[in-house]
Amino acid sequence: MSLSANISVEAPIENQIQEIAYDGTEIYQLPPTLSEHLAKCATKIDFSKTSSDIDLLQQSIKKEDEKKEEESKDPKEQFQSSLWPWDSVRNKLKEALTEVCVLSDVLNIAKEKRYMVLDPIPQEPPEVKQMVLVYARKKALASAANILQSGVERLKAVQSDQGVNRTNSTDFHIELLRLRRNWRLKKVSNTIIGDLSYRTAGSKFMHPGMFEVTKAEDEETGSPPASPSGSGAAGTVACPKINSALRVNVPTELQGVAFIKVITQKDQEDLCTATVNMMGSTQLVPQAGAWQQTLEYAQNVLFCKELFNQLAREAVQLQAPIPHVVVGNQIRATLLPGIQLIISLCHSTSSDSNNSSEPIKDHDHVLEHSLHQLLREFHHKNTHHPFPHPASGPLGPSKKRMLAGPSAYDRHELLEMTKSQTLLEQIIAQAQHIFTRRRTQYVLDTVARDVKDPMITSHWNAMNSPTMSCVKINITSHGYDANLRTSLVIHVKERSLKCICRDGRIMHMSYEPQELRDLILCQISQHQIVCLQNLAKCMAWQILSSSSHLGIGSVEPLGNASSCVLASPNSDRLIAVQVRCDSQIDVKVYIAQSPAKDFFPGSLVQGRHWEHLGGHFKEVRFDKMEGKNFHNKMEFLMASLTSQS
Repeated sequence: MSLSANISVEAPIENQIQEIAYDGTEIYQLPPTLSEHLAKCATKIDFSKTSSDIDLLQQSIKKEDEKKEEESKDPKEQFQSSLWPWDSVRNKLKEALTEVCVLSDVLNIAKEKRYMVLDPIPQEPPEVKQMVLVYARKKALASAANILQSGVERLKAVQSDQGVNRTNSTDFHIELLRLRRNWRLKKVSNTIIGDLSYRTAGSKFMHPGMFEVTKAEDEETGSPPASPSGSGAAGTVACPKINSALRVNVPTELQGVAFIKVITQKDQEDLCTATVNMMGSTQLVPQAGAWQQTLEYAQNVLFCKELFNQLAREAVQLQAPIPHVVVGNQIRATLLPGIQLIISLCHSTSSDSNNSSEPIKDHDHVLEHSLHQLLREFHHKNTHHPFPHPASGPLGPSKKRMLAGPSAYDRHELLEMTKSQTLLEQIIAQAQHIFTRRRTQYVLDTVARDVKDPMITSHWNAMNSPTMSCVKINITSHGYDANLRTSLVIHVKERSLKCICRDGRIMHMSYEPQELRDLILCQISQHQIVCLQNLAKCMAWQILSSSSHLGIGSVEPLGNASSCVLASPNSDRLIAVQVRCDSQIDVKVYIAQSPAKDFFPGSLVQGRHWEHLGGHFKEVRFDKMEGKNFHNKMEFLMASLTSQS
């Protein structure tokens, strides 16, 4: 009879020997970790089988087990199982609970790293062919050697060229470094591309403004410099050619010289007085060697084209009472009745300038400079937005718009806040102001020239804006300026004048010069009368009546007539003065005395006191009297009449 016994088979405690050194030392292989053991077991799983195959296999095994259990069960048990109808429901719920628990465990293991760490499964290293590696390394070394060899040959060629033409050529890389200091460059493939546009300054012009930088050929760098006094056309001087190892290729539409010309005309006549050309007496044409000057001219052409494009677009979009006209490279706008503003784009290439010797016409440099300033200000506003206050506010709205809510602005104020003038509207407003200011100056100069008494002096404010100027007018009498000084302040705007008188009255006038002339003549007549009244008070004469707007006599086309009646201290002499301001100052003086020589008491008038009413007024030959001016003559007249009494 044999005895049965359980035998346990275990792995040896010692690990496998990995290596035996020359001195007999055995190096054992480290035991695998749990993760490595799990990975090794996972490699034995056949993942080619799908889950459906596994489910079918499990179902077949489960059906066989159920059949065996049914055969082994007694008929009594089968009868009892059929008595419980909720047995299948319980089994389904139990299986669902099991699956939920398993899913929860899987999620915990995947979410928390302390349960299991996923390591990549070690794959068998691919078979490496040594000859393939040798051929690949050989090919790589050959390509690197070719690159180095080509570089050495190029360096040798450059050194040889420098040795031959050392005095006539400069280093290409040094020139490129100088170019990069002032211009934006970038390398695209094997070419160097530069940028002439103002996009970084806020421009939105669609022209790319690109230029290409290449190395100059030996013939170009070694050629002697051209003399500036070459056989060129009259009025055109070529820039001296500079030896450079660098060549700049500018697009054809940006070559040459361009500028904006502004002319103001009245009835086909040029009203400007400037005689200096914008580009000087001659036109400079950049040569190929002067790359800095070439780029500056090209950038100026791009700037002028952007400015004219902006003005032309605004001229078409604006709805003016008299529509603006855009024809070719010319814009026409109406400033005032009979006065036009003409803005032209003048672009001449080297060939055109050499063939044409026609000088540039006179134009308005002030408005041209203003156009350049307006476009640069437009670029600045595109890139410099006001910072929000507070810092958490949105970026973009102006400070005035941010205060609209706390200040409770109404709809009208908000609409006025959104309005802004275009470049064309601003330059038209400046041109209108220039014409209105010139007319005001002309009126003041002509009145001061024609009217000798009193003296008219004008003081223009040096700090003015492009659309408003201020002038102060002082009307004084020589020798009597301490007695009275009539002041008048005029604000010259675009199409109107605002006059502030000495007594605080404010009058608004149009751009017509006749209105201003009428106002000045009225102020002159009032000054003469008021100054005479102050002089009469100093000499103890009495003022009987005074009128600033006398309604006697013919109607004056300009100015008005003023008068006053004075009485001597004893009331025995009367002086009536009439000052009429027309094209010239007309002064008439009348004298009456009492007692009247032709008074005879009768039956109706018996009292002697009626003889002091005065007699008839007699006109004085005022122009024959001695005196420097009107007030000096009146002083002599009042003094003589007072002494006689």
